[in-house]
Amino acid sequence: MVRTLWSMNGDSECSDERLWRLVINGDGDAFGAMFDRHRDRVLRHALRFLGSPHAAEDVTAIVFYETWRRREYVRMVNGSIVAWLLVTANNTIRNEIRQRRRYRNLLVQLPPPAAGPDVADEFADADEREARALGLRQAFERLRPMERDVLTLCVVERLSVRETAAALKIAEGTVKSRLHRAKTRL
Repeated sequence: MVRTLWSMNGDSECSDERLWRLVINGDGDAFGAMFDRHRDRVLRHALRFLGSPHAAEDVTAIVFYETWRRREYVRMVNGSIVAWLLVTANNTIRNEIRQRRRYRNLLVQLPPPAAGPDVADEFADADEREARALGLRQAFERLRPMERDVLTLCVVERLSVRETAAALKIAEGTVKSRLHRAKTRL
């Protein structure tokens, strides 16, 4: 009958005690009415201590979660659940403050981050290297095949003029002149 009266006309005059009897029996709508009735008060209380709207909302959510979870143990004071909600909020706020303090203490103990290269510089350098490599490949492709061979062996592979001449079966003077022309054209 209490549920019927409360749900039919949304009776805001229904006491916390009457609603809470429904909540104890698992009535989610009655709990929703209790939440709507007391949420702002718990939120303001948490905000006063924490200063952060986000943290205050988290505390409020935890308070009402715990209220639902422990609904059989909730005590009414003068026919109201507010005292229980605010004490639960205080405990949750203390836990939040303790957790923040531990986190700050942990951060203080950590060594400062090592200064490293800027990632943007690495990308810019890579782009520059890639552009230079592309230009070099294009210039290399414009060389005559014999100049490319001499340049590859002498500069890239670091063979001596004598070793390059032996590998290509040409005179050392020819290696030197082709190498000079290749470098000039590059």
